[in-house]
Amino acid sequence: MNDMAVRNDYGTLSDPTTLMIRRVLPGPIERIWSYLTDSELRAKWLASGDMRLAAGESFELTWRNDRLADGPATPRPEGFGEEHSMKSRIVEVEPPRRLVFTWGEQAEVTFTLIEKGSEVILTVTHRRVADRAVLLMVSAGWHAHLDVLAAVVAGKPRPDFWARWAHLKTEYETLLPA
Repeated sequence: MNDMAVRNDYGTLSDPTTLMIRRVLPGPIERIWSYLTDSELRAKWLASGDMRLAAGESFELTWRNDRLADGPATPRPEGFGEEHSMKSRIVEVEPPRRLVFTWGEQAEVTFTLIEKGSEVILTVTHRRVADRAVLLMVSAGWHAHLDVLAAVVAGKPRPDFWARWAHLKTEYETLLPA
């Protein structure tokens, strides 16, 4: 049994271009929903950007990953800027359980939330990943961003995003099929 099968915090492929990754987070569901949809809260773990929660509405996400660590931050890897923005569009919204939006021109991301007692199971599904290089980047990226979210909602210090991302990218190179 490989490490990916044992550790449920790693993403898995449901097909060669679709990554699924889950986290169990402290609820209630409305709180986790707000971390997905409110720009100020989302900026603490992923990217800022105001969203009008209606199908067809456009929005822009802006990443500033250097700001995600509570302690000293590792310098960003070569090739990454201090800020990155991407235009997206809401495809589907069912508060507080499901949010689907485009990821750039071709890909799509779905957030699904399920209440389980006092916890929330958050599933992120990233569809239509262009190629293996992008798959490795988004696998490590979602994993590291969700680690930051888990820390934020648990009231713990946020981990060093770039150090975590670099480590995870190496792990995903081994874990995901070539």
